[in-house]
Amino acid sequence: MNLRRLKDILAERLMIAIVLFSSLLVVIIAIILFLRSKPILDAKSLSDLLLGSTWLPFGGEFGFYPFIIGTLYVTLLAMVFAVPLSILSAIYLAEYANEKLREKILPLIDLLAGIPPVVYGVFGVLAIVPFVAIIAPIIGTPGIPFLEAESYSTGYSLLAGGIVLSIMVFPIIISISHEVFRAVPSDIREASLSLGATRWQTIKHAVIRTALPGLGAAIILGFSRAIGETMAVLMVVGNVPNVPKSIFDPAYPLPALIANNYGEMMSIPLYDSALLLAALILMIVILLFTIAARLILIRIERGMHG
Repeated sequence: MNLRRLKDILAERLMIAIVLFSSLLVVIIAIILFLRSKPILDAKSLSDLLLGSTWLPFGGEFGFYPFIIGTLYVTLLAMVFAVPLSILSAIYLAEYANEKLREKILPLIDLLAGIPPVVYGVFGVLAIVPFVAIIAPIIGTPGIPFLEAESYSTGYSLLAGGIVLSIMVFPIIISISHEVFRAVPSDIREASLSLGATRWQTIKHAVIRTALPGLGAAIILGFSRAIGETMAVLMVVGNVPNVPKSIFDPAYPLPALIANNYGEMMSIPLYDSALLLAALILMIVILLFTIAARLILIRIERGMHG
């Protein structure tokens, strides 16, 4: 009995140590990035770095504003495409599809999640970029924000990055949302149907309401994947350090900036420090959005149980 108790205590303490170590990794990474970023923070004010729009390393200009905006725009655009399509797909698979169809579709979705990002990037270059180049002059409408397109659009743009990124996010949100819907007790559906509600009304007012916290978690995970994605996005987004004024304009997200330039031209003063500051900014942006999303989830759960 004492031996079993000792094993339980050791296992518990080992798991606590692993959890603490995993949590400390985030703090350690942040501290290292901050220390390596300190030279440029000492040389430039934080406001100049965050709000500056000029990126000229040879001239000592390191404005991160276009990269921050590019990161947020391409990620939010991807989520606008991905979230409704993913949720509707998950609803169909969980509530309408028969078992045979579900068994065929779900492995394909899992396979989609396992495709390397560079393959998505190649697909984007071969298919999405030419498609955007064709539709830009047609859809682009002067005077409407984010729909102003030049006739010479190359297709390497915010829209191309958003489409490719949304395809990469699909399998994550669909898989988790499907499991969340399947976990909703059947009693809830039966109670709603017994009161005369249609199948869609039951899904809309009973199933989705019950699954709302889980759906929020799925969206958060999809957002975290999207905002940190590098390879596929840098291949299709254009990589021009300007603030995009249209979805057909090129952008330059922070992950692409780091991947394209780290290790290159490190002889330029403060260049290495600037890129590591970009990594720290990206980490902080992800952290802030994750905390905000978590607070929203807590409010939803309290509202449902209140």
